Amino acid sequence: MPLVRISLVKGKSPAYIRSIGDGVHRALVETYRVPVDDRFQLVQQHERTDFHYDPDFLGVHRTDEVVFIHIVASRTRDTATKQVFYRAVVDNLSADPGLRPEDVFIVISPNDREDWSFGNGLASYVSDDLNVPQ
Repeated sequence: MPLVRISLVKGKSPAYIRSIGDGVHRALVETYRVPVDDRFQLVQQHERTDFHYDPDFLGVHRTDEVVFIHIVASRTRDTATKQVFYRAVVDNLSADPGLRPEDVFIVISPNDREDWSFGNGLASYVSDDLNVPQ
């Protein structure tokens, strides 16, 4: 049930952008064990003048090819699983579309299962009398 936001500087081809989404999703399926059909991604392309980052924060040298990946996901994965996930994303995106590991920036925002509604005005993972379709 992750929601993925992918942000990058404008100018990449649809195939390049799709390969980023594919690589992130494949890592989620393999390491977070999300179902294959649980793919919800938003891609935001920004003008270079609207895309700000420190090129050397924490000693990691980033270029204008940097991609920000923000994932909202349930608070059910431990630190080790997250570390394996980060590595899988970098490995996938290094292979295709050829991103440098330094240009893959990932942040995970954890939340709880009751924070998700996949439609119909229902808390999709809550079972109680209030969670009944009208």
